[in-house]
Amino acid sequence: MAVLKLFSIFCVLFVSFVSAGKHDIYSGYTAHGVKLTTQSHLQLLAELSESLNLDEWQHGAVGQRDALYMVSPENKAKFLEELEKNSVENYLHLEDVATALEEHDAVIARYQQSRSSRMVFENYPRYAEVDAYLERIAAEYPDIVTLVNAGSSFENRAIKYLKISTTNFTDTSKPIYYMDAMIHSREWVTTPVALYSIHRLVEDLREQDRDLLETIDWIIHPIVNPDGYEYTHTNVRLWRRTRSYYPEISETCWGIDANRNFDVSFNTVGVSSNPCSDVYPGHEPFSEVESRIVRDIIQEHLDRMQLYMNIHSHGNWVLYGFGNASLPANVAQIHHVGATMGAEMDAVKLPEAGYYLVGNSALILYATSGSAQDYGQDVGVPFSYTLELPGYGQDFRVPPQYIDHINAETWRGLAATARLARVYYNARNAN
Repeated sequence: MAVLKLFSIFCVLFVSFVSAGKHDIYSGYTAHGVKLTTQSHLQLLAELSESLNLDEWQHGAVGQRDALYMVSPENKAKFLEELEKNSVENYLHLEDVATALEEHDAVIARYQQSRSSRMVFENYPRYAEVDAYLERIAAEYPDIVTLVNAGSSFENRAIKYLKISTTNFTDTSKPIYYMDAMIHSREWVTTPVALYSIHRLVEDLREQDRDLLETIDWIIHPIVNPDGYEYTHTNVRLWRRTRSYYPEISETCWGIDANRNFDVSFNTVGVSSNPCSDVYPGHEPFSEVESRIVRDIIQEHLDRMQLYMNIHSHGNWVLYGFGNASLPANVAQIHHVGATMGAEMDAVKLPEAGYYLVGNSALILYATSGSAQDYGQDVGVPFSYTLELPGYGQDFRVPPQYIDHINAETWRGLAATARLARVYYNARNAN
């Protein structure tokens, strides 16, 4: 027992030592919360984000939710000066980002040591673990699960997803529900939700959920951006983009924001022309294999795809199109389904989590162009959403102890959207 305890301590110390070097890039970086009381504060922050290259961790809502920004050491004084000059209340969220990330690595290491056995969706799994899980599920449940290898990433990783159906997608009376995760690679908590959804539909199908399997076909895509995701584990924890390289565009910057790379109002709002920016949309729509794969899944099944859920973290938002503040023709139905989802998750939320805010992404969050959510809506998916999971005040460093609750809470919301969207689907087809 003493030897085992010493080994556990060694593992934690070793992870801390290794990650200390890995996170040195963030040494001296700070994170700041900003309280928003007027719309002018949002405009000021948008301008500062561009001029000072701020990393927005959470977009604020006036009078409801604070904004959160990471600031480089060289821009900190100017950032705080501008906030003070404009009487914008703010506070220090993290004194040193590098130290916070090192501490988070240690938390994960202790968590892993404390659980003798764990499922892949109960932790932050690496790409290889997710791949092995998808392969196993497909092999063990061939009657209802089909594994699809959609292609290779820029760095030659297979991008895989599962099709789950009792009729092998041949029953045209059934709607299709497509969910994906990890298009933004630093949002680690999104992949466990997708994996848990597979688990609940296949390995742990409960009687109250049998209708979800028997009357709906599912496409679940746990890691859209595998290159970026692996890079957050091995090199830069807060990397958001893909890992493609176009030297003719920039010889020093890799990757683009895959969630700005879709061909819908491309490169118009909510983006940057700077190839090094986290919201750089790329030199052309669908320049990235990751966005092309999502596009192809939607297009292949568009005749029956009733709902598309693009899962992100963090902030407790259920968002829908369009990113330019225009509204889809069926916005009342879209809001109905989205609000039902938010209410289901709020019913079991933890006290430290905020309530879900539901609405048009541009009107309650910020303007965007080229997003997966907007693309799905634009090409004809009746219900297309961005889901932002809880952060519990821990930004992208959600402690793994919360994963089980996030999985169960979100499954309630996903199940509710599936059932309600199915009602609309059946009503439309009956006419």
